[in-house]
Amino acid sequence: MGTEYLGNALALTGAALAMFLAGIGSGIGLSISGGASAGVLTEKPERYGLNFIMVVLPGTQGFYGFLGGFMVLQNLGFFDETYKIHLSWQQGLMVLTACLPVAFAGLVTAIYQGKMAASGIIMTAKRPEMAFKAGVVYTVMIEVYAILGLLASLLMINNAVNWQALKTAAQAAVGG
Repeated sequence: MGTEYLGNALALTGAALAMFLAGIGSGIGLSISGGASAGVLTEKPERYGLNFIMVVLPGTQGFYGFLGGFMVLQNLGFFDETYKIHLSWQQGLMVLTACLPVAFAGLVTAIYQGKMAASGIIMTAKRPEMAFKAGVVYTVMIEVYAILGLLASLLMINNAVNWQALKTAAQAAVGG
């Protein structure tokens, strides 16, 4: 078997890494923040509303990774009949590399965001008036770096390969 599908395999590997690593980070971050919230809520169930935002914030990185991976799949024509596009191994490597910022930023920031959120949640048990100032704001500050990872990946995914030229060539080759 030749290497005609190597580029596509590399691009799909990038999409999978973006989705899986960011999703794993979100799962870990959510378990950290959720565990802290469960502990506080056993003693002070009225703090649920204050804690909710901090608990769910680490979950956003999973969405960012999914979006990055989805953009690759969509550009490859994975969801329609145009999946006749064959990337060269160099193009596939560029797409895989373009997926790495959202994959690793999502993995790492979600875990640390979960830890920061847990600290904010624990603080709300004693000082609920500080929930937004010290809990949510500090937790959201970490979110900025996840968003930068997503932005970097989206810019690279959209510019790594001339997707429109590939789609046009694939459609012409099929006679459509």
